[in-house]
Amino acid sequence: MQIIINNEDDLSRIISNMKNRRNETEKDLKSTVELILKDVRENGDRAVRKYEIKYGGICADPFSVPYEELKNAFDNSDEAFKGALVRAAENIREYHEKQIEKGYEIERKDGSLVGQVIRGLARVGIYVPGGTAAYPSTVLMNTIPAKLAKVGEIIMLSPPEILKESDGRLFCRANPDILTAAYIAGVDRVFLAGGAQAVGAMAYGTESIPPVDKIVGPGNIYVATAKRTAYGHVDIDMTAGPSEILIIADGSAEPRFTAADLLSQAEHDPMAAAILVTNDDGFAKKVLEQLDEQLERLNRKEIIRESLDNYGLIVVCSSADEMIDIANEIAPEHLEIMTSDPMAIFTGIKNAGSVFLGPYSPEPLGDYYSGTNHVLPTMGTARFASPLGVNSFTKKMSYTYYTKEALGFCADDILEIAGREGLEAHARSISVRFCDKDGIE
Repeated sequence: MQIIINNEDDLSRIISNMKNRRNETEKDLKSTVELILKDVRENGDRAVRKYEIKYGGICADPFSVPYEELKNAFDNSDEAFKGALVRAAENIREYHEKQIEKGYEIERKDGSLVGQVIRGLARVGIYVPGGTAAYPSTVLMNTIPAKLAKVGEIIMLSPPEILKESDGRLFCRANPDILTAAYIAGVDRVFLAGGAQAVGAMAYGTESIPPVDKIVGPGNIYVATAKRTAYGHVDIDMTAGPSEILIIADGSAEPRFTAADLLSQAEHDPMAAAILVTNDDGFAKKVLEQLDEQLERLNRKEIIRESLDNYGLIVVCSSADEMIDIANEIAPEHLEIMTSDPMAIFTGIKNAGSVFLGPYSPEPLGDYYSGTNHVLPTMGTARFASPLGVNSFTKKMSYTYYTKEALGFCADDILEIAGREGLEAHARSISVRFCDKDGIE
């Protein structure tokens, strides 16, 4: 990792480099993904099977997983893992229950009513990475808020786990850890398919897989590009990019903890970003030493090394205000604050996906257990975007009820505004209600 002294030009270059990580890669894949989505839209199951075999070597037949398999996976899961998921789910549910919104109604003196109702979406599709990179925590984080939003049906698509028979033949199955989490969270139906073809199936529907109103969940670059391409036909959670962490730390922080937390994000992907912002040059050097020492003991060290080489950085500042300014400018997905008074720093933070305060609140706590959602805005979009939550799975409808008398009270005002805008038919739709059939008031 490179250490730099806070400098406006260097920081601007670094932020630009981070924000372009995804876009350059997606450009190369866009035409391929568009062809896959078009094929799935036109040819349904046949196209999904074709791409499952092309990219995975095998296709589940049928795509659907019987619900009994979810229950069996839960029953056969070891007690420690199952218990951990259940307790994590309880925390996630408790946190997200506070996000449930209610509609409202305003009754005016003239007898008119206006209001808003909130409805859960009819059907949501959750994409969950599977196979060797199975993330049951993703199932909990995406499904539980959708259940609380009263979504009509939640379907899940996940790539099958591909295994070999003793004679070398391939076979596939649903990942049992994913099914266990799906059972705990309350997924309604599970289908085995992955990649851009799975996104296409959820977006447009096939003979086997129903179309959804919204697609959520992480995936590889093909999945991310497919979601971006399908957006508009369906809603999506966000256009997420590679993972990132920024840590604000002073000399009171423990270098071992800081290094471990930087490494925890760098292991995700060679494009993941891990940044330390500190006002203590000596502390920065100690963290570098710890990174070198801890890296050699990790099984994903090649991925981590590439990530740190490309997007790892330590920025040395002269003050706490500078550290806060840099964090707000980068708007990281994950922000850890490990200073002598983390709450004082936190009051200045405006842009971050999820914030972790103090030395015993590491980012993986939020990934798995504390209850806050780990589906977060990346690539600087925390400037305007929010974590996944209950309101991500609802839609709002407004309504209006006026009597003739109530409309009469405001008719002149509406005619005045419509006339100024030059919309004659708008004005007439008001005035016609106060005329007889000959147009006489």
